[in-house]
Amino acid sequence: MTKNISTDDLLTNIIKGIEDVKGIDVDILDLREIDNRVCDYFVICNGTSNTQVNAIVNSVQKVVSKELKDKPWHVEGTDNGEWVLMDYVNIVVHVFQKHIREYYNIESLWGDAKITSLENKF
Repeated sequence: MTKNISTDDLLTNIIKGIEDVKGIDVDILDLREIDNRVCDYFVICNGTSNTQVNAIVNSVQKVVSKELKDKPWHVEGTDNGEWVLMDYVNIVVHVFQKHIREYYNIESLWGDAKITSLENKF
Protein backbone atom coordinates (compact mmCIF):
# COMPACT_ATOMS: atom_id res chain seq x y z
CA MET A 1 0.00 0.00 0.00
CA THR A 2 1.48 3.32 -1.07
CA LYS A 3 0.70 6.44 0.89
CA ASN A 4 -0.20 9.39 -1.24
CA ILE A 5 1.70 12.31 0.25
CA SER A 6 1.66 15.57 -1.63
CA THR A 7 5.03 16.94 -2.64
CA ASP A 8 4.04 20.30 -1.14
CA ASP A 9 3.34 18.72 2.27
CA LEU A 10 6.64 16.88 2.13
CA LEU A 11 8.51 20.06 1.16
CA THR A 12 6.87 22.02 3.99
CA ASN A 13 7.82 19.41 6.58
CA ILE A 14 11.38 19.06 5.29
CA ILE A 15 11.85 22.84 5.61
CA LYS A 16 10.35 22.74 9.14
CA GLY A 17 12.79 19.98 10.09
CA ILE A 18 15.72 22.05 8.81
CA GLU A 19 14.59 25.25 10.56
CA ASP A 20 13.84 23.46 13.86
CA VAL A 21 17.59 22.91 14.35
CA LYS A 22 18.75 26.15 12.72
CA GLY A 23 19.89 24.85 9.35
CA ILE A 24 20.94 27.86 7.27
CA ASP A 25 21.13 29.06 3.65
CA VAL A 26 18.19 26.95 2.51
CA ASP A 27 17.68 26.82 -1.26
CA ILE A 28 14.81 25.02 -2.96
CA LEU A 29 15.58 24.04 -6.55
CA ASP A 30 12.46 23.39 -8.61
CA LEU A 31 13.50 20.83 -11.23
CA ARG A 32 10.05 20.12 -12.65
CA GLU A 33 10.67 21.97 -15.93
CA ILE A 34 13.94 20.13 -16.61
CA ASP A 35 14.11 17.11 -18.91
CA ASN A 36 15.72 13.96 -17.49
CA ARG A 37 15.44 15.25 -13.94
CA VAL A 38 16.04 12.86 -11.08
CA CYS A 39 13.27 14.29 -8.88
CA ASP A 40 10.93 17.30 -8.58
CA TYR A 41 12.91 19.29 -6.02
CA PHE A 42 16.31 19.56 -4.41
CA VAL A 43 16.40 21.14 -0.98
CA ILE A 44 19.91 22.30 -0.07
CA CYS A 45 21.04 23.71 3.26
CA ASN A 46 24.07 24.16 5.48
CA GLY A 47 24.98 23.04 8.94
CA THR A 48 27.95 24.54 10.76
CA SER A 49 29.56 21.23 11.83
CA ASN A 50 29.19 17.50 11.27
CA THR A 51 27.20 17.38 14.51
CA GLN A 52 24.74 19.98 13.23
CA VAL A 53 24.55 18.39 9.77
CA ASN A 54 23.48 15.13 11.39
CA ALA A 55 21.11 16.99 13.73
CA ILE A 56 19.42 18.54 10.68
CA VAL A 57 19.10 15.11 9.04
CA ASN A 58 17.62 13.62 12.22
CA SER A 59 15.23 16.55 12.61
CA VAL A 60 13.97 16.27 9.03
CA GLN A 61 13.43 12.53 9.45
CA LYS A 62 11.63 13.07 12.76
CA VAL A 63 9.30 15.81 11.48
CA VAL A 64 8.45 13.99 8.23
CA SER A 65 7.91 10.73 10.09
CA LYS A 66 5.71 12.33 12.74
CA GLU A 67 3.63 14.54 10.43
CA LEU A 68 3.41 12.37 7.30
CA LYS A 69 4.35 8.87 8.50
CA ASP A 70 6.97 8.78 5.74
CA LYS A 71 10.66 8.03 5.76
CA PRO A 72 13.42 8.57 3.23
CA TRP A 73 13.94 5.89 0.63
CA HIS A 74 17.69 6.27 1.09
CA VAL A 75 20.11 8.29 3.24
CA GLU A 76 23.86 8.47 2.77
CA GLY A 77 26.77 10.47 4.15
CA THR A 78 25.92 10.45 7.86
CA ASP A 79 29.25 8.80 8.72
CA ASN A 80 31.34 11.93 8.16
CA GLY A 81 28.55 14.52 8.28
CA GLU A 82 30.01 16.77 5.58
CA TRP A 83 27.39 16.10 2.92
CA VAL A 84 24.32 14.04 3.72
CA LEU A 85 21.86 13.13 1.00
CA MET A 86 18.30 12.18 1.93
CA ASP A 87 16.21 10.73 -0.88
CA TYR A 88 12.46 11.12 -0.46
CA VAL A 89 11.96 10.10 -4.14
CA ASN A 90 10.21 13.32 -5.32
CA ILE A 91 12.45 15.49 -3.15
CA VAL A 92 16.15 15.00 -2.52
CA VAL A 93 17.59 16.86 0.48
CA HIS A 94 21.29 17.81 0.56
CA VAL A 95 22.65 18.88 3.94
CA PHE A 96 26.16 20.30 3.67
CA GLN A 97 28.88 21.85 5.72
CA LYS A 98 29.51 25.24 4.11
CA HIS A 99 32.94 24.55 2.59
CA ILE A 100 31.74 21.28 1.02
CA ARG A 101 28.66 23.00 -0.41
CA GLU A 102 30.82 25.74 -1.92
CA TYR A 103 33.16 23.14 -3.41
CA TYR A 104 30.44 21.10 -5.14
CA ASN A 105 28.19 24.08 -5.97
CA ILE A 106 25.18 21.95 -6.90
CA GLU A 107 23.10 25.02 -7.69
CA SER A 108 25.34 25.79 -10.69
CA LEU A 109 25.04 22.22 -11.99
CA TRP A 110 21.27 22.67 -12.14
CA GLY A 111 21.40 26.17 -13.61
CA ASP A 112 18.03 25.75 -15.36
CA ALA A 113 16.23 25.11 -12.08
CA LYS A 114 14.07 27.79 -10.52
CA ILE A 115 15.81 28.54 -7.20
CA THR A 116 13.99 29.86 -4.15
CA SER A 117 16.29 30.98 -1.35
CA LEU A 118 14.75 31.13 2.11
CA GLU A 119 15.83 33.83 4.48
CA ASN A 120 17.70 32.63 7.54
CA LYS A 121 15.36 33.09 10.48
CA PHE A 122 18.02 33.68 13.13
